[in-house]
Amino acid sequence: MVQKGTSKRRIPMTVTFLELTTKPSALPPPQPRGKVAFLKCEKPPTHFYRYLYDTIGADYYWVDRKKLSKEALAEVIHDPRNQLFVLYVEGNPAGMAELDLRKPGTCNISYFGLMPDAIGKRMGYFFLYHTCINAWLQPIERLTINTCTLDHPRALPLYQRIGFTAYNREERFVELP
Repeated sequence: MVQKGTSKRRIPMTVTFLELTTKPSALPPPQPRGKVAFLKCEKPPTHFYRYLYDTIGADYYWVDRKKLSKEALAEVIHDPRNQLFVLYVEGNPAGMAELDLRKPGTCNISYFGLMPDAIGKRMGYFFLYHTCINAWLQPIERLTINTCTLDHPRALPLYQRIGFTAYNREERFVELP
């Protein structure tokens, strides 16, 4: 829907907020075949972060971080209480997980996703499991994540499989430039 007097489109979505109050009780996933690495990215260059964010989020209307200037983005992603993990497969970036630890006692998985060519290769469960384990290495009592109806259709079932439970739902809009 295009609103009068603006050039932005508003797309409706339902956001589901989920939480995990203990370490995942789900069984650890098997190690995927091939060369797989899960690395913490220390002070990522903004161009690398934007590459991950834009490529992973292109089909799901990830736009919030696109609105930030280079300086504002660097301030967020270089904050020591914000951690970026990158999944690599055969030496290539295959996914990103961003952990926001700025609220004491809570870790929020701000962004989680796979590169388009990594989808359907059984990497999601492996990556999410290890993301959760890394979050619980921090002094937290609660791990949160949210997903929406614009995300990949398997996102919500994946989060629930790990053990996340929904605690709230909201109707929102994403505004596209």
